[in-house]
Amino acid sequence: MRTFRLVIACPDGVGIVARVSNFLASYNGWITEASHHSDNHSGWFFMRHEIRADSLPIDLETFREAFAPIAREFSMEWRITDSAQMKRVVLLASRESHCLADLLYRWRSGELACEIACVISNHDDLRSMVQWHGIPYHQVPVDPQDKEPAFAEVARLVHECQAEVLVLARYMQILPAQLCREFAHRVINIHHSFLPSFIGAKPYHQASLRGVKLIGATAHYVTEELDAGPIIEQDVVRVTHRDSIEHMVRLGRDVEKRVLARGLRFHLEDRVLVHDNKTVVFD
Repeated sequence: MRTFRLVIACPDGVGIVARVSNFLASYNGWITEASHHSDNHSGWFFMRHEIRADSLPIDLETFREAFAPIAREFSMEWRITDSAQMKRVVLLASRESHCLADLLYRWRSGELACEIACVISNHDDLRSMVQWHGIPYHQVPVDPQDKEPAFAEVARLVHECQAEVLVLARYMQILPAQLCREFAHRVINIHHSFLPSFIGAKPYHQASLRGVKLIGATAHYVTEELDAGPIIEQDVVRVTHRDSIEHMVRLGRDVEKRVLARGLRFHLEDRVLVHDNKTVVFD
């Protein structure tokens, strides 16, 4: 069913829900899902409504014009999107295939409602798998001594594809600051650790040395600060002293796949609202 997704964040106050609901009712809007959250610490209010598209007699542009006075009245940060207009996604990967293969399977099976414009990798290892899915594959090698030309080409491909979302599916490179700023809250990374613990390289080795009992993975938005962006989704699995590093890596890969897929789906469905460096996720 085609829906419109109305997403709002604003300073908390009296009458917000009533004004929005009355506005939708005045156009006979049929709300199929409604989520609200009031953050007492920040004093902000968050809302997400899904409305049946066929219940409204107006298009999105008319909706935006009619809703704008209410948005100004409550100082809203807001957007409305059409579920029929799928977001264009570019996947970036290196040599490890588990996250990329999982996303491609979920996309092919219809679980992820998006258009995958292309896959960009700094290696050629995954080309045949990607091309089997009928998706363009671009190898852009990265010179450790001079990364700027490679990232200039990555940026060119991203813009050429008219990408709206970038997903780092174990892309073992740090994106340049300019690209992070340009795609703020639209670059999703999977970190193979339960952030903020064990940031950087080899988190499972770090976890094993600490004798942890839980390992996990974190999907987060990429910012200029490494592994410090707003967290979208996390999950964990139990381990014991009997688990070798190799076994922890295998367990971790399963968690990484699930967490990245869920984080991307939440973003594609406009379920993630970011305020400061914190997310509200209406899952």
